[in-house]
Parts: sequence; structure tokens; C-alpha cells
Amino acid sequence: MESTFADLMARLDFALITSLHIIYPPLTIGLSLLIFFAEWRWLRTDQEKWYRLTRFFEKLFIINFGAGVATGVTMELAFGILFGPFSTAAGPVFGHLLGFETITAFMYEAGFVGLMIFGWHKIGRGMHLFATFNVAVASFLSAFWIIAANSWMQSPAGVKMVGGQFLVSDWVQIIFNPDSMTAIPHMIIACLELSLFFVAAVSAWQLLKQRHVSVFAPALRAVLPVLLIAAAGQIWIGDSLGRTVAEEQPAALAAMEGHFKTHNADGTPNTSWNVVMWPNADNSGTKWALPIPHVLSLLEDHKWVSRVPGLDQFKAENRPPILVPFYSFRVMVAIGVALFGVALWGVWLWVRGRLANRKITDFENRWFLRVVVVSAFLPYLAIWTGWWTREVARQPWIVYGMMTVSEGRSQISSAGEIAWFVCFSIFGFGVLISTAYFLFKVIAKGPDMSAKIPRENEEDHQPLGTLPPIETAAQGQ
Repeated sequence: MESTFADLMARLDFALITSLHIIYPPLTIGLSLLIFFAEWRWLRTDQEKWYRLTRFFEKLFIINFGAGVATGVTMELAFGILFGPFSTAAGPVFGHLLGFETITAFMYEAGFVGLMIFGWHKIGRGMHLFATFNVAVASFLSAFWIIAANSWMQSPAGVKMVGGQFLVSDWVQIIFNPDSMTAIPHMIIACLELSLFFVAAVSAWQLLKQRHVSVFAPALRAVLPVLLIAAAGQIWIGDSLGRTVAEEQPAALAAMEGHFKTHNADGTPNTSWNVVMWPNADNSGTKWALPIPHVLSLLEDHKWVSRVPGLDQFKAENRPPILVPFYSFRVMVAIGVALFGVALWGVWLWVRGRLANRKITDFENRWFLRVVVVSAFLPYLAIWTGWWTREVARQPWIVYGMMTVSEGRSQISSAGEIAWFVCFSIFGFGVLISTAYFLFKVIAKGPDMSAKIPRENEEDHQPLGTLPPIETAAQGQ
């Protein structure tokens, strides 16, 4: 009983840490690309609005970036504290993948972030754009390595277990494992979709306040068609990832779909898909459910009738929990469809000319703007629920089919687990509240419309190590 509770607490501890960390990297990754686009548009057109947008969203990027670094360090610590045996056994694989991310992405990004933040009026405009570009590239590299590492835990390939240690046999198979081929694009599109909705929501809020319409109306119009493409692409790649899960982790797929019985009572394949359900006391079936015939096989195999393995095909000790992956998965899917609907609505208004600067704040558009503002939270919830689905459905494995949570967990007492949970909660929620405060403060203040705009071949570049004049610094406050 003590061991079971300790396993649960270790999982809850790490679920808290990852849930509070995963708030920040997706916005960093997607927003870096959008900032690069805005700065590129400024250099191409020399229009002030693109410069103001670049500097404004750059401030929000910096706040979010700092929070991601702080909570990321905590997550690295948690591997050793909560899952020491796993860290030791998987070090040759998992540790190297995290090391690749540190060297090729984080350190790479850190250097160019400095140039992006402090390089205004000190380096040329083209060189500053180059720095912003490299920040975006490094951010996407970071996502690649992190998801590749997690995907290896989902579908371990290219390794062999010798004496309790994972030894590398093929790095190509490790990095490009079956899960990573769909999970990486799925996460990258999620990052882009979240960032697009973030920019759209901030712009819509400013427009509802009728502030800086000439700056934020073009921003909203620019992201809407990309949003529509990203939302549609996410639905398609999500379907592909679901089929990968069906092939690599059939027990996880069965939990996500609440699929208990492989066959009906008459021996035919059970192809019903449960819209909602509640499992019975021993998790051997449903207490009640709302099924739709044939939809499960259509979703998983794209066939009218096919055999989809249910939980009855797996040993009881190897079955994942049901309720979290089942309902988290449905929330994620529902949000994906809703975001596509919002993007489609926006593009329809844009095509009809109702989002022109002179019309965008009209009364008839205000409901759309309000919905966009509210929708800013939905991509975060989709990433949360997607991550919970992915991690809980893998249980009881920490490395699927090769190492269980019990084998990979540090031998910490239940009291110790609770103490770490409290400490991580205080730190994680402290960072979250502080980040939200500063983000809302910058958003409420809006862009600095009086800051000096760098000019081409500007002669008064300051050395990178100098501070701006007092008067200029005062204007920026």
C-alpha cells in the first residue's frame, strides 16, 4: 500500500511540475516565429506599425521565456529527485537527448536572445533580424529534442536493456522513433496555434478598448488565415498521431476511447465509439455509456468494421487508468474543433471586409472580438489535456513496455513525496502568478508609441556594453 501511494505521489508531483512548465515553452516557440515575421515585415515595408508590434510582443516573449527557464530547471531537478533509478538507467539515451537540447537549442537561443533584447540601436537592423531568426530556429530545435525524448519513452526504439541499463544501438531509431514522426509536428503546430491565438486575443482586447487600432487591426488580420491553416492541420496531424498510438500503444488507445470489449456478445468486432461513459467498479466495462456504432473503427482504421483491441486484451496490471485519458482526450479534440470554428469565423469576416481598420471596432464585430479574447485560454487547456492524455495513458510504464513507474521511481517515503509536492506547488504557482501579473501589466500598458525607431545605416549605434541615456530610459518606462 505504501509503495502504491508513493508511486501515485511521484506521478502527481511530476504531473504538477510538467503541467506548470508546459504553459511557457509553446508560447516561446510560436511567438518567436511571429516576432520574426513582424520584424521582417517592418524591414520590408518600413511601416511603423510592424516595429511597434515587434517591440510590444518581444516584451511578452521575454517574460514568458524567463518563466520557462525557471520552471524548466525545476523539472530537470525533479528527474533526479523523483525518478533517480530511471535517470540512471536511461541516462545514455534520455540524458543525451536532453543534453542535445541544451547544447544545440537552449545555449544557442540564449546567446541570440541577448542580441534580440539588447541589440536595438546597437547593431544594424539586418543583423538584429538575423538574431531574431536564430531565436526562432533555436526555439523550434528545443521542441524537436524534448518531444523526441518523450516520444522515445512512448515507443522506445534503438536501444537494448543490459543489466538494468538502456544501451544505445541506433541513434537514428531513437530520435526518429515511430511516435516522434507524428508527435513532433503535432506539438509544433500546437505551439504555433497557441501563439497565433495569443496574438489574436491580445490584439482583439486592444481593439475592444479601441486602442492603437492602426497597429492591432493589421496584426489580427495577419494571423487569422494562418490560424485557419494551423487549426485544420492540427486536426489532420492529430488523427495521424491517434493511429500511431493505436499501433504502438494499443492499451493506451483503448483507455483513451473507453474501449473495454474487443468483441460484442455475438463475437463480431466491437466498433462502437463512446461519446461519454463511466467505468464500472472493477474497470471491466462501462457502468453507463453513450455509444455510436462503427465510429471507433472509422476513427482508428478508417474502415466501417475492424478489430480494435480493447482493454480485455491486456493484463490487469498493464492497463492504464481510464477516466483521465478518456475525458482529457475528448476535451482536447473538442477544443481543436472549436478553435477551427473561431478561425473560420474570423476569415469569413475578413473576406467580407468587416475587419478593415475603420470597421473592426464596430458593434457587429464585438462578439467576435470577445470570443477571440476568451479563446486565448483554450489552446493552453488543449495542450494540458493532450499532455495528460499522453502521459497517463502510458501508465504503468515510464518507458513503454520496458520499465514501470515503480522500477524508475526514487525510494522516497510518502512523507517526502508530499513535502516535495508542497515545495514544487509553492514555486510553480508563484512563477505562474508572477508571470501572469507581468504579462497582463504589459498588455494593459500597450505598445510604446514614443520609442525611437532604428533607422537604416544609423550612425549613433551604442556599444553593446553601454547603457542608454537617462532621458531615453525614462521615456521607455
